[in-house]
Amino acid sequence: MDPDSSDDHCFETADFFPRCLFDRITEVRVSEPQVVRNEAAERLTRKELTVDGKLTILAADHPGGRITRVGEDPVALGDRYEYLGRILRILTGSAFDGLMGTPDIIEELLIVNYLIREGGGAGFIDGKVLLGSMNLGGLAGTSFELDNRLTAFTAEAIDRLKLDGAKLRIRIADDDPAAAVTMERCATAINELLDLDVPVFLELLPVSRWDDGRLRVMREPDALIQALGVAAALGDSSLDTWVMVTYCSEFEQVTRATTLPILLLGGESWGDPAPVLREFAAGMAAGPNVRGVMVGRNVLFPGPADPLAVARAIHSIVHDGLTADAAMDVVRSCSGEDMDALSRWVP
Repeated sequence: MDPDSSDDHCFETADFFPRCLFDRITEVRVSEPQVVRNEAAERLTRKELTVDGKLTILAADHPGGRITRVGEDPVALGDRYEYLGRILRILTGSAFDGLMGTPDIIEELLIVNYLIREGGGAGFIDGKVLLGSMNLGGLAGTSFELDNRLTAFTAEAIDRLKLDGAKLRIRIADDDPAAAVTMERCATAINELLDLDVPVFLELLPVSRWDDGRLRVMREPDALIQALGVAAALGDSSLDTWVMVTYCSEFEQVTRATTLPILLLGGESWGDPAPVLREFAAGMAAGPNVRGVMVGRNVLFPGPADPLAVARAIHSIVHDGLTADAAMDVVRSCSGEDMDALSRWVP
């Protein structure tokens, strides 16, 4: 680990997330499934998507696309107790604006919110931005990875659950016609979402292939510039559309490819919060249309660091303009805080 990356606090999910609470989620699924619909209907949503033009969104749809690796562990994200506990750590204790997830994740959050309120707490999802992930059919590592079909949320379901937006993923490749089919499906979905006044968050991943056939996400400026041009032209309108791309060198040039608001993607976990904080700080300074981040593994699994502390640091970079060094001070200063945020209501 980078010597300036964290203090000696080591986060353990079991110290924060009561196992009995995790077990009760299944019981609610079996005996009270109506809880999900009721919590969604009662949730207080924002009047505006963002209060200051910027967003910090926690990405939590990776397992739905068969992405489970963190570092050397090929199935770290496949441990739902560990995964959900870290998600809850961030959403219950930080000012992070919201979460993007698959139906199962969104439902689990609604159930936990119900259980906290049942225990006398105030819940945690009111005012959060909840985005539904739509197309995950192009499973990682498969021969059909670029045929990214809409296998999760539908536009109608997102509207029914009062979610605040929808996420679509497009991989742009030169050597596979399936990429074009996915683009067409996404354009149709964008039109459906716009008809329902649902904002669109479009993840752009220009890709090429390694010699062994595996896909490589391209982080070259030219590739990202071209991808942004494609994204802005999808669907009947680009209004209410946000785009997500990875940070790269010469990112100032990339930001000039579009007037759409840009969110920076987090990518694979570094196992250390310092590098991603540096990337986000540089990216936020690259252009006025860079408006936040959509980050998952780098904040959920930041090595031994506390996900809550890293989330607070990222949020401060986006909303308060903190430098990477100042953000690392945030990581050090609030690690281990509020570890009873769940257990005080669900012992």
